[in-house]
Amino acid sequence: MQHSPNNSQIEAAPLSITLDAVNQQLEGKKAEQVVKWAHEAFSDGLVVSTSFGIQAAVMLHLVTQVVPTVPVIWVDTGYLPLQTYQFAEQLTQRLKLNLYVYQSPISPARMEALHGKLWEQDNVEALNQYDQIRKVEPMQRALEELQATAWLAGLRRNQTNYRQGLQIVGEQAGCYKILPILNWNSKDIYEYLMAHDLPYHPLFDQGYVTVGDWHSSRPMTGDDSSDRDTRFQGLKQECGLHLPQTLGESQSLDSSSL
Repeated sequence: MQHSPNNSQIEAAPLSITLDAVNQQLEGKKAEQVVKWAHEAFSDGLVVSTSFGIQAAVMLHLVTQVVPTVPVIWVDTGYLPLQTYQFAEQLTQRLKLNLYVYQSPISPARMEALHGKLWEQDNVEALNQYDQIRKVEPMQRALEELQATAWLAGLRRNQTNYRQGLQIVGEQAGCYKILPILNWNSKDIYEYLMAHDLPYHPLFDQGYVTVGDWHSSRPMTGDDSSDRDTRFQGLKQECGLHLPQTLGESQSLDSSSL
């Protein structure tokens, strides 16, 4: 385990510590230290999510080096590219992941029969409905069934406008949300992959810089101003998995205690 230059140790969070205090404590610490702190603070209540996207190997390797048996939640929408399923199998075997796959109780065929192809309706409301059915509901169910008290995720500040305002530790869906690589950039990601001989998603070689469902992802072009322009027809940046679900949840972040 690597430590920050001052070699200061990070204390596990007692119940009385506030989010502001713990974020001040963790800001500037190495990602490995943040994961170790999370494991010590939340123990069996800790989970990690993955989309098996372009750079998924980074978080999966980083976390399982500290907590090898951590439950890994994968929300399978039923519309992922075949390369994603193959990549997921590759990483699951290589990293010996304790994988839990969650899906919507509504099959793709049934959803299309009832609502049409929501991703073709060219409006944010339809896309939000799609995301709620295929992504948000399964993720919330996973957190509840696995009795998660803390959720590790690989969000980074430079990915979307919303993520620029995030802190390392927040709160969402009834548990704490911990973002060890929040301050990383593309160079950090590349260097970690190379240092540990980890693979990118195979669609990276076809020009994809981010990948989700086959119908809502495309390679990046010279006309795109950011990675997220290649998702959701450029109509939105977030799929909903990482957004507060209620106004009260969003407002509670400043006053919550661990």
